Amino acid sequence: MVLLIQFLRELLHFIQNALVATESDVILGILTLVDLTLTGNLVLIVIFSGYENFVSRIDADGHPDWPEWMTKVDFTGLKQKLLASIVAISAISLLKAFMHIDPSGDQTSLMWKVIIHVVFVGSSLLLALSDKLGDGKVHGAGIEPGKVDRDGGH
Repeated sequence: MVLLIQFLRELLHFIQNALVATESDVILGILTLVDLTLTGNLVLIVIFSGYENFVSRIDADGHPDWPEWMTKVDFTGLKQKLLASIVAISAISLLKAFMHIDPSGDQTSLMWKVIIHVVFVGSSLLLALSDKLGDGKVHGAGIEPGKVDRDGGH
């Protein structure tokens, strides 16, 4: 609810200043709205996926208009969606910082934003790589139940 109020406040501010805004102001306003939208989507993904994974399956058969991911996101998919959203939010924050660069100002804050963004991107790549390498490598993967003989063969 807080994100929705913040989004509406930013949208109202954006519309009120539309006629006097510079190109940079318009870009920053749009980036702020996209940032808030991504954050809201992140919260919804966590809520629905958490419910699906830990409480009960969501029956989407009678709801063809629901997003397909709602009933198909497993824990690995959830991690990837979360990190992708975090990287996008970080990129927007970094882009906003780049648009406000003051050559005479302190560059330490900008440096830390770049470092944090690189860490998020690296973490996402490592997670995707580990998930890719881990596919099919699980003990017993590909063996149908009841098809294993007593000696442990296939």
